[in-house]
Amino acid sequence: MAELGKATQAELKGIAAAFQVYGDFVSGRPYGSGHINDTYQITYSVGGAAMHYLLQRINHHVFTQPQAVQQNILRVTRHIAEKLRAQGEQDISRRTLTLILSKEGEPVHHDAQGNWWRMYVFVEGASTYDQIQSAQQAELVGEAFADFQNMVADLTDPRLHETIPHFHNTLRRYEALQAAIQKDALNRVKDVKPEIAFIEARAATFGRLLERSAKGEIPERVTHNDTKLNNVMLDDKTGRGICVIDLDTVMPGLALYDFGDMCRTATANAAEDEQDLSKVYSRMDMFEAIARGYCRGAKFLTPAEKEELAFSARLITMTIGIRFLTDYLQGDTYFHIKRPGHNVDRCRTQLKMVQSMEEQADQMEAIVQKALAEA
Repeated sequence: MAELGKATQAELKGIAAAFQVYGDFVSGRPYGSGHINDTYQITYSVGGAAMHYLLQRINHHVFTQPQAVQQNILRVTRHIAEKLRAQGEQDISRRTLTLILSKEGEPVHHDAQGNWWRMYVFVEGASTYDQIQSAQQAELVGEAFADFQNMVADLTDPRLHETIPHFHNTLRRYEALQAAIQKDALNRVKDVKPEIAFIEARAATFGRLLERSAKGEIPERVTHNDTKLNNVMLDDKTGRGICVIDLDTVMPGLALYDFGDMCRTATANAAEDEQDLSKVYSRMDMFEAIARGYCRGAKFLTPAEKEELAFSARLITMTIGIRFLTDYLQGDTYFHIKRPGHNVDRCRTQLKMVQSMEEQADQMEAIVQKALAEA
């Protein structure tokens, strides 16, 4: 098999044939803007009509338990589909991802070269956006993720696989950064000393949510753990958030992690890898919209979770910044990069966002309180 991101048409045709699809293979093309997996839109001809699927090669260097990842995804998507059917919803294949099983009846295919593949029904008539377009859109994204959490709130027995242990555990991420700094395998620490100092100055706050969780004040939930704007598909006609996608990291976690990551991406005024930091700040109109949509939909929140909503935005933004910096110091092995220093640029935007949120912390708290009161 060719290197990641370079599968040929013949290879795609052969892989697609391993799944329970009907019709004739027409073509495949790269799709989306994800950093981790390789994604292709596959077109089949079924009785003369075009049928589209999403074929993904799972990055098993990142997701080292691809079978467990797929078992989680299968359970979650089937659970949501059952909920939607019970509610009398229509067009269920547009409201949740639908896995196409392999010809062996498995939610994943392991090819002869050791690669792991999965296939979904392609969600038609909906789009994803890397940057927020309007406050109304932000509100709908917040509502969509809250609805997702509501749908899986009772999916507790048995517990989902924790496929990446301590994924949003900021303390563990900070420990990994410290180890990378000490090792300095590529002699890169000298280039990022201001970023390291910024992070270290805030380390005392990194265990705040974990401490409250250990006390039982913040419960474990089924969470998405990657609630970027572009992981919600918005209907092309109505603008409504209809389908939450990219479920690789669905596993046990804290609802606050999901809310915080939404705020990180939805309130950003610039791209995640913007090099001109003067353009990077957190927009409070977008934060207000996200908070309004999420609080309206998230009926499950405990008092402690409500108290930490605004803080979670700063914490998760910092956590992602730590991850980008750690990957840079380790040799850019986790996130795909398009240029030297790409992960440093990503780190710097996150830290600038943290600074912006800190400067507006009182306003963020007031916005949350208003959204909760109106929910």
